[in-house]
Amino acid sequence: MKDTAPVHVKDQSAVEDGHAGVRGRNTRTPTLRLLLTLALSGLILGLASCGKGDHADADGSSTSTSTSRPRPAEPIVAATPPMGWNSWNQVRCHDLDEAVVKQAADALVRRGLKDLGYRYVVVDDCWQAPSRDSAGALVADPIRFPSGLESLVDYVHDKGLKFGLYLAPGSETCAMHWDDYAASGIGSYRHERQDAEMLDELGVDYLKYDWCRADETDGLEHQKTFGLMRDELARLDRPIVYSISEYGDTKPWTWAPKVANLWRTTSDIIPFWPSVASIIDQQAELHSFSGPGRWNDPDMLQVGNGPLTPDETRAHIGMWAMLAAPLMIGTDLDKLTPDVIDALSNPEIIAIDQDPAGRQASRLRSGETEVWARSLADGDMAVALLNKGDGPAEISTTITEVGAQPGSWSIRNASTRKDLPATDGPISETVAPHGVTVLRLSS
Repeated sequence: MKDTAPVHVKDQSAVEDGHAGVRGRNTRTPTLRLLLTLALSGLILGLASCGKGDHADADGSSTSTSTSRPRPAEPIVAATPPMGWNSWNQVRCHDLDEAVVKQAADALVRRGLKDLGYRYVVVDDCWQAPSRDSAGALVADPIRFPSGLESLVDYVHDKGLKFGLYLAPGSETCAMHWDDYAASGIGSYRHERQDAEMLDELGVDYLKYDWCRADETDGLEHQKTFGLMRDELARLDRPIVYSISEYGDTKPWTWAPKVANLWRTTSDIIPFWPSVASIIDQQAELHSFSGPGRWNDPDMLQVGNGPLTPDETRAHIGMWAMLAAPLMIGTDLDKLTPDVIDALSNPEIIAIDQDPAGRQASRLRSGETEVWARSLADGDMAVALLNKGDGPAEISTTITEVGAQPGSWSIRNASTRKDLPATDGPISETVAPHGVTVLRLSS
């Protein structure tokens, strides 16, 4: 099945959390008096400068040599990859209810994950009642969400967290097709503005907009349809992180940076090592398309689900960090083992994922053992030694291969949080099967 995609939000803490974006802002028409004042001011300034201030370039644009301060740039929505929890991989459709969502919010706080940056609580498909109301509005299922969405959003916000919600651009959602969810007309097709305004009124911070066969059911085209919701979100006063999901089918990394804050690059991840390793492979050539406010999304974390070993869990999280990918947990947070919590809570791995430069790692060497590297905002380098093999392997690289400047570099094993000897040349570590060692190099 092709599942739902994460959400996009715009709010007062955008600067703090680094969420900014592809959003517009409503403007208001100036009064006649203001226009006259501005025109007169421009005339006086033009006469005073007498040809030595602003001048028109060849293309007709104006170049200013004045010393006036530039307007500060608006904060970027999703300036770093979003982190949080999503309901789908834990409960899918029919087991979703408000108790599950509240428990996840409570656990993010209680287990210290909120303070590490896991702040989005995203409610995926099946929150909707089986049909829209008489005004055409989506409403929460009254049995599974008896308190209503407004109350649930407040509950999440009161904990200092952010709220995300699922929509689909066609007339049906994914669960209607794949999970036999008995509903009708709960997709956003021909309700785009109404649904966007609902998000604004509720105080939603993140929209997961999931394609769900909209081309087959409604004859829709990907770029135009996702762009339509982008434009509706841009009308709102509230910044909303916009996450789209079409599973990499149309190479969204080539067009989605102008549309959304993050886009799925692959089909759905499953909690088995071959799926995780395959998805890592598929990211190797995508590094040039990612950056602050525009992220490749290799799908949600499956840690805590299925038979992933502790080494596979650390490799899953460590490589997502190297890829500057969103870190969205999809499991029961209260049932996580100490190994999984430790991997999710490693502040040095999180710091690499959330590095403000936002550079996705490049693969320098492929095969059963691989070397990946990315430069960080402070001049450090992050290097991943990935072992896809079934036995331990010594993986070696050099300062030159990873793209670091010549000289001696301090080495920190971010995976184990231990210092290693400095080097000006070779780097070598023994890596567990299906494991990764993430190193941070400092000059």
